[in-house]
Amino acid sequence: MRPRIVALIVGCLILLPGVSLLFAGGALGIGYLAGRNDAGYFEATLPDLRSPTAAITGETPTFTTDIRDQNRLLDALDTDVSLEVSGPDSDAQTFIGIGPTASVDAYLGGVAHDEIVSFTERAPVYHTSAGTLTAAGAPTEQDFWVAWDSGPGPQRLDWEPTQGQWTAVIMNSNGAPDIDVAATVGIRAGFLLPLTLTLLVLGLLITAAAVALIVVGAERTEPPPYGAAPRSDEVVDAGGGAATSEQPVVLTARLDPGLSRWQWLAKWFLAIPHYVVLAFLWVAFLVVTVIAGFCILFTGRYPRPLFDFTSGVLRWTWRVSYYAASGGLGTDRYPPFTLGPAIGYPASLDIVYPARLSRGLVLVKWWLLAIPHYLIIGLFVSNWWSPNDAADRFTFGPVGSSGLFGLLVLVTAFVLLFTGTYPPQLFALIIGGNRWIYRVIAYATLMTDRYPPFQLDQGGSEPGSPIPTPPGGSATEPIAGPVTTQTAR
Repeated sequence: MRPRIVALIVGCLILLPGVSLLFAGGALGIGYLAGRNDAGYFEATLPDLRSPTAAITGETPTFTTDIRDQNRLLDALDTDVSLEVSGPDSDAQTFIGIGPTASVDAYLGGVAHDEIVSFTERAPVYHTSAGTLTAAGAPTEQDFWVAWDSGPGPQRLDWEPTQGQWTAVIMNSNGAPDIDVAATVGIRAGFLLPLTLTLLVLGLLITAAAVALIVVGAERTEPPPYGAAPRSDEVVDAGGGAATSEQPVVLTARLDPGLSRWQWLAKWFLAIPHYVVLAFLWVAFLVVTVIAGFCILFTGRYPRPLFDFTSGVLRWTWRVSYYAASGGLGTDRYPPFTLGPAIGYPASLDIVYPARLSRGLVLVKWWLLAIPHYLIIGLFVSNWWSPNDAADRFTFGPVGSSGLFGLLVLVTAFVLLFTGTYPPQLFALIIGGNRWIYRVIAYATLMTDRYPPFQLDQGGSEPGSPIPTPPGGSATEPIAGPVTTQTAR
């Protein structure tokens, strides 16, 4: 196996844990910043703790370690627990305490009491321990408590967990039955901030290493010499080329010769790095489009740097879609990580930069004028036969969609798997449908004022589009339509 392939596979494998660590660290960080009170505690309120017995108890986790200094780990975690209870009125005498489980069990051994075993929607679930006694001796007279408080009104204790098994107890101060209190439990976890930073740093390092391996392992595609004759087994598309003011969106694709029968089974996995990057790029795309809309509204111009970015995102999306999803699975060449043109890559998208744009159309393009196209595209990219998929009618699915395109690509994939050939009719139909989609996206996202035609221009190249001019050469005549040749294998 070639080193580049190994690097690509390893990069894909470690990318998921890297991104997972980043998300986990981010979630912990948000919780750490937003979920604490002024004292640094995460709090949970238990409004109704009622029991006709003499005590309500709850066991803490067993804290134990195998290291030489058994409290070293707990000290490193830097965790504190607070417990605050208040009775139904300010005169109620309430006791709260934490003691060794064995001592508490001995103290309440013959006394009826309730133990909290779980919670359902913040309501406690009790296990009642029957006893011959309905009341207990005054808890304040016991000497095994490691932390306790007692008296009228709200009572609070703070406790730093240590090695051992402990039980928290809520009682009336005189040990009498019938408990009715509200409680607030707080935890201050000093280890969360170091843990958050550790997860973020590890996630960043692993993700960066994964991306580096993927970039190194991705196959470099060198452009063929201009005018070079195709191989005898290659499917060649004549036509295609650069966008013009008359044809502002030009989408082209070329089938790779000798497509692997099985590689499409793994392409979705290999393309995960692109999906991750594109997820962030599309968020930025939407924000940039809004900004560009205001610029067009006030100046009549789409700022060139913003246009280069948004057109680059569409170009990147089309390459990934053609490689791994509803674009057609027409190439085994790994897409490059770039917003710019990829010379020689078999899928290209060119959008001409508009010198001027209508200010008024900005207000109606995407939500009104493009609606007829949305309805048609919805048939392409959504499960229109399923009433449960209404939310996915038009999910901006050029990278991956279900619906008719998903079905066509799936059929194509199985034909390729069992016969080793790519049906040219399906190729022409899939590319034509994608061409329609990208024309509509470019129009709806304010990149052109030319209304998309209601036509399915099938084939790998745009009908009537001029062929790109070679360096130092002269322009060729436009070709009326796609011309393909294919030899039997």
